[in-house]
Amino acid sequence: MVGGKLHQGHKAIVGEGGGPLGAAFDPFRLEYDPASGTKVPALELPKGLTPDRLADREGLLKAFAAADRRADELGAAGKLDDYRGRAFAMLTNPAAAERFDLTGEPDRVKDRYGRTRFGQSCLLARRLVEGGVPFVQVNWSDHVEAEEDAGDGGWDHHYRNFQIMQDRHAPWLDRGLSALLADLADRGLLDSTLVIAVGEFGREPKVNDKAGREHWPGCYCALAAGGGVRGGRAVGTSDAKAARPADTPLTPADLNATVLHAVGLTSEGITGLGLTPVGRVVAELF
Repeated sequence: MVGGKLHQGHKAIVGEGGGPLGAAFDPFRLEYDPASGTKVPALELPKGLTPDRLADREGLLKAFAAADRRADELGAAGKLDDYRGRAFAMLTNPAAAERFDLTGEPDRVKDRYGRTRFGQSCLLARRLVEGGVPFVQVNWSDHVEAEEDAGDGGWDHHYRNFQIMQDRHAPWLDRGLSALLADLADRGLLDSTLVIAVGEFGREPKVNDKAGREHWPGCYCALAAGGGVRGGRAVGTSDAKAARPADTPLTPADLNATVLHAVGLTSEGITGLGLTPVGRVVAELF
């Protein structure tokens, strides 16, 4: 999920990767186990390492970094120090760590999202948005293939497409995503939060000899909700085999332009940042 609190309090949540909210690197990966619950390993301090000791290590690291730094490296090093500082703040700030702690959420809320990694990640996304985090990304899994990955295999359904969709992926996605949208609406956050669910390609209309479907970049869809989007609208259609767009073809650049528009970045503003605007805003959504 990706977002930006830049325009009228708007944020955005975008799921992306190897299918509807598929695979991509996530440094704050949420682990879910039905017996032990949820945890975020990246935010856990090693055993015996207190926040004070971690701060001492940060000071030592800075001392080493400052010992021999050439003038032409100061700019890049300063940016790296800034990122390191944010990481240390995340680890040592109790308020920040509390946002990643799902233990206080009622069981009925956890059940509403679904007891899967994706479902609990959507719950975590709501907590982060509620806490003021402007950009949030939720990935389905950390690889694209459909093999078991703590129950959440990726969306590359080269085999057993129909079984996996029916038994796992479709109900898990429906439950987690619908709970996120309903929860944001219940808390008065949906109008100021743009939610996008999208992958990077569709599935071939032809079924292969393994009851699977291959990659198909020619036609696929995205879901947009909240953030000023008018619900219940379908923009564009496909042909009878879902092989090609039949009308109103859109591109990833158009989706990107729409997200930037929703968070308040105009083409003039993008140009002012030294970037070249590409794609058109999908005005039909608003």
